[in-house]
Amino acid sequence: MADPILAPEDTPQSRPDGVADGGAPPALSLGSTAAAPGPGDGAAAALKPATKPQFTRIQREKRAAIFDAALDAFAEYGLDGATLDQIARGAGLSKPNVIYYFDSKVAIYTELLESLLDVWLAPLVALGDGPDPVAEFLAYVDRKLEMSRTHPRESRLFAREVLHGAPHIGAGLSGGLKDLVDAKAAIIDGWVSAGQVAPVDAHHLIFSVWATTQHYADFDVQVQAVLGPRAGNRFEDAARQLAAMYRATLTPDGAAKGASDPLDSPA
Repeated sequence: MADPILAPEDTPQSRPDGVADGGAPPALSLGSTAAAPGPGDGAAAALKPATKPQFTRIQREKRAAIFDAALDAFAEYGLDGATLDQIARGAGLSKPNVIYYFDSKVAIYTELLESLLDVWLAPLVALGDGPDPVAEFLAYVDRKLEMSRTHPRESRLFAREVLHGAPHIGAGLSGGLKDLVDAKAAIIDGWVSAGQVAPVDAHHLIFSVWATTQHYADFDVQVQAVLGPRAGNRFEDAARQLAAMYRATLTPDGAAKGASDPLDSPA
């Protein structure tokens, strides 16, 4: 006897999100006009669904499997190239079972992007007005580089979305993300005004961190090809180089406090 498509806890009457069988997930409010996230708020506060549904254990497990398989498919093939069949195979589920949770691959893609925003923006959220601004900023750079090391698929997924004009999260970029970056730029501007760091354009400083760290996720194949036998230590070497570079940029007298940091040729 063939396995049923739906597990007992998947039946419509047990679904806690109020969506009928085959219906779409709760609508996302990517262009929300909610209050901008503050330094301690969730990174994607303005990019969340209006209501957050509660799911059973089985539903959470299956949704997690779908999201993980979708992340692989979308990061490699993009929204247009990925298919529901690929996602179903990757999740170990039947295609009808996937459609039960999400009525289209666009629904999976959009909710996947939204669900990853808190994780992806967490390094910036954690940037605070600490007693040592240079150390505070270098810690942010470290967190961003570590995110590229541990979450390369997520980085490539966001890169694909933005390169295509951000059609699914564009409103959120100019809303919640802009508010978050503006808040952190204000902290950096405060450091500049107090003479704690050298004069910098705070927004472009943050953009430069995105560029210099996410490169190691989005272009990892290129990095490894160019470095050759040195590629095994690429993240450690990058961390030292970036620390020295940003320390020199931010230190008020223009001289890196950590000039003695090891930037010798890797062993």
